[in-house]
Amino acid sequence: MSSARLAAGLEYDGGRYHGWQAQPGSPSVQSAVNQALSRVADHEVRCMGAGRTDAGVHAVEQVAHFDTRAERSMRDWLLGANTYLPADINLLWVRQVGPGFHARHSATARAYAYLVLNRAVRSALERNRAWLIRDRLDANAMHRAAQALLGEHDFSTFRAAHCQAKSPVRRIHSIQVRRTGERVWITCRASGFLQRMVRNIAGSLALIGRGRQPPEWLSEILEARKRQAAGPAAPAQGLYLRGIAYPEAALPRRRESQAASIIPLD
Repeated sequence: MSSARLAAGLEYDGGRYHGWQAQPGSPSVQSAVNQALSRVADHEVRCMGAGRTDAGVHAVEQVAHFDTRAERSMRDWLLGANTYLPADINLLWVRQVGPGFHARHSATARAYAYLVLNRAVRSALERNRAWLIRDRLDANAMHRAAQALLGEHDFSTFRAAHCQAKSPVRRIHSIQVRRTGERVWITCRASGFLQRMVRNIAGSLALIGRGRQPPEWLSEILEARKRQAAGPAAPAQGLYLRGIAYPEAALPRRRESQAASIIPLD
């Protein structure tokens, strides 16, 4: 029996997981999705994700692909997998793609968003989904500073020490800092990201927002190309994988997930 390649979009709350990637002895999003899809297929299924989110990081729309010889409708894949998935992981859509499609390698851009809850008191509802900063942040200063990151640069300053990427060079297409009431959103779209790159950028921008560093400091530490030059990493719970972009021929445009409406557009 011939196999087919399917792509799926999924959202998840990463609070209970040690990241996307399957790893022995630790709960992961990928393992949970593999188990659910395998039950629907009635054979072992292994999915490949577009991005390896770290422990505690969430996804508004992760994309994964998998191969199967099972004949199921897209509706059966969607509803069946969601029946077997835990409540904090959910498939948004499933569709058949060409055999050459690869969730990771076919992607042309990725987008992340970071949420800061900027108020004096903690939140019972967002304690695991935002970084609480009590000092009043100057979002305008943060936005001005962030524009220094646009374009192609060596992002060694914002790279995790154990990052395994072969090159620290990435291209940021857009980066925005916006305040909506008590929430400050940092949204970034790039060709790709280094490990903890967004969290390290967010941590440094927070120092500027608090007035502890001037906006031009971000450009200076970018040029330093040393992790020690930047501020501490922002905590994982405020980070969201917002979406993955593909060529239209590889993956026709999907209807935007409902969850995406919680994050401002660029």
